[in-house]
Amino acid sequence: MKTLLTNMHVLTMDAAYTTFNPGFISITNDKITAVGPMDNLPTDDYERVIDGKGALAIPGMINTHTHIGMVPFRSLGDDTPDRLTRFLFPLEQSCMTESLAYHSGKYAIAEMQLAGITTFFDMYYFEDELAKATDEMGSRAILAETILEEAPDAKKSYGGLAYAAEFIPKWLNHPLITPAVAPHAPYTNSAESLKQAFNLAEKYAVPFSLHVSEMTFEMEHYQNEYSQTPIQYLNDLGILNERTLAAHCIFATEADIALMKEKNVAVAHCIGANTKSAKGIAPVQAMLDAGLRVGLGTDGPSSGNTLDLFSQMKMVAYFHKTALKNRAAFPTRDIVRLATIGGAEALGMADQIGSLEPGKQADITLIETDSVNMFPIFDPYAVLVYSAQAHNVRDVFIAGEPVVTDKKIVCADLYDLRSRLDSEMKHFRQEVEKRTEAK
Repeated sequence: MKTLLTNMHVLTMDAAYTTFNPGFISITNDKITAVGPMDNLPTDDYERVIDGKGALAIPGMINTHTHIGMVPFRSLGDDTPDRLTRFLFPLEQSCMTESLAYHSGKYAIAEMQLAGITTFFDMYYFEDELAKATDEMGSRAILAETILEEAPDAKKSYGGLAYAAEFIPKWLNHPLITPAVAPHAPYTNSAESLKQAFNLAEKYAVPFSLHVSEMTFEMEHYQNEYSQTPIQYLNDLGILNERTLAAHCIFATEADIALMKEKNVAVAHCIGANTKSAKGIAPVQAMLDAGLRVGLGTDGPSSGNTLDLFSQMKMVAYFHKTALKNRAAFPTRDIVRLATIGGAEALGMADQIGSLEPGKQADITLIETDSVNMFPIFDPYAVLVYSAQAHNVRDVFIAGEPVVTDKKIVCADLYDLRSRLDSEMKHFRQEVEKRTEAK
């Protein structure tokens, strides 16, 4: 299939930040074959020609950290200090099932596609069901089975290790899905389970991720117990390298950042979830100055509530400029970079996705400029960060195939996805009522 997208303001996000206005993108099957100005429009025959109508064309956005099975938890106990132990862990144990995870996953993927996200890194339970959901929705993803001592999809202690050992080889050769493994965190996992999970990632050469340096009690524990930071502790275990994606890193020190650079560790920055939980603002400027690979993440739909990166980009600008007391910090072009090629670098996929260049996968997001909030456009990067919202996404392509057309998902009916998830949440709601009444 040959596809031609025309009449767009193309922001390639390549190394030179090349733009074309008006510009075109030529696609053959799943790859971009040409990008350029309309004056150089190819004369080839195309089966599909789409008029961009002045849209901003950017690489498909990349969500480097989320938990898509957690849609049922959205808006539950948001202002509760002990939310993790009061609601999340207990309800996962008592209510999360294969079916609930599957339907939550499909709904979450629809939300991300409608927001222009074409690739995401997920860590949750029943990841095989979430892989099926991802496959059916046509998204690109790295899917990591969560390793925890007690988990809803494991009957034995740290049973996620056995689950992951079966899950990873099953999905290794999928064109859009990369299987992975993700122990929850150093403060919830034993040293042995962390090492076993890492060894599994090494065995199959797949990504490895975990939450780290995100809790004050976590920092205090490792300082008091080991006279170390959690990142130094993980390094002593031998589980920091180029395949490690560290989520959050709110309390990373200068020494931690230097160590992560030495080991080529990547960071998933979740500004929305981190500030909503009043934990703090990760030292991302220092990370970028040190040359770390950093991408943006929404965290789960219960932690950050939204699954779009437009909201995250705004918060990156607002919070980091304020924390640094520098209006010039984090220029908008650099923030858009974090949501696109920066995310691709963090996931080790920059050779495939993250910029609009010939030879790369045709993962493309078109943002319409007709809505009232999208005029005028002096600086397209500033418009994307400060003005645009998820509802401005008009068309989305993954591997050359349309997954959103004229603001509607292609692979499913949104009302049907919501209705099915709603039906699956019956037992979940009953358990929530019990816990709320017992408060």
